[in-house]
Amino acid sequence: MITIELYFDHSGLLKRCRADGHAGAGSKGNDIVCAAVSILLRATYRTLLKKTGIKLRERVPERGAFFLELENEATEEASAFLFAVGSFLKEGLQSVSEEYPQFCTVKIYTEE
Repeated sequence: MITIELYFDHSGLLKRCRADGHAGAGSKGNDIVCAAVSILLRATYRTLLKKTGIKLRERVPERGAFFLELENEATEEASAFLFAVGSFLKEGLQSVSEEYPQFCTVKIYTEE
C-alpha cells in the first residue's frame, strides 16, 4: 500500500508531500499503480525545480519513500505556479487512489 500525505497552507499552496510504501499491484517493473504515483511525484518535483521563487527540500532515502517540502518566496507569479502544480498533483494522486483504493491512499491536510 502506498500512503501519500499532502499538506497545503490556508490559501491552497502545496507545502509538503510525503509518500511511503509499495503498491503491490503487480510485479516489479509492471506495477501500474506504482508507476502512476512515481511519475506524478517525479514530474511535480522536476517542474518545481525549474521555477524561480520556490525553494525545495527533498529526500528519497530508499525506493518507496519520497519527501518534498516547499518554501514559496511569496511572489505572485511563484504562488500562482505553486497553486497550479499542487492542484494538479492532488487531482492526479486522488484519481489513482480512487481507481485503486486497495493499493494507494491519499490524505489531504490544510495547515492554518
